[in-house]
Amino acid sequence: MSELAERLLGAVQGIRRVVRRRVRADVPGAPLPGAQVEVLRVVADHPGIGVAAAARELHLAANSVSTLVNQLVEAGLLRREADPADRRATRLELTGAARDRIAALRRARTGLVADALSGLSEEDTAAIEQALPALEKLMGILKEQP
Repeated sequence: MSELAERLLGAVQGIRRVVRRRVRADVPGAPLPGAQVEVLRVVADHPGIGVAAAARELHLAANSVSTLVNQLVEAGLLRREADPADRRATRLELTGAARDRIAALRRARTGLVADALSGLSEEDTAAIEQALPALEKLMGILKEQP
């Protein structure tokens, strides 16, 4: 099982690294650190999320996410808004520039991987497709672990 885990991690990390590197070159604007992109993705997937909830989602310390949020607010990519239910709490929202950037990143990533998938045999593509439900379950298990 350890060998399978190592091969899986190597493949996933390698794919992410190559896609990240290639997409940075294709998307206009200064490249963002991966951690900032992850915060933007969480806010895009959960509009109005708070810093503490975003930290839990990312499995990071709240002060680390708070620092990233400050950087993204300063860069004009995130807005803090008062929570109507609790004026002491803030909710995070993407700016228009961030929405455009996230959309461009997603288009570039999807296009890059779709092109690469088209270079595989039908059997390899089917094997990847059949493995996705198991990989998604594995991701769920890993997310639930402390």
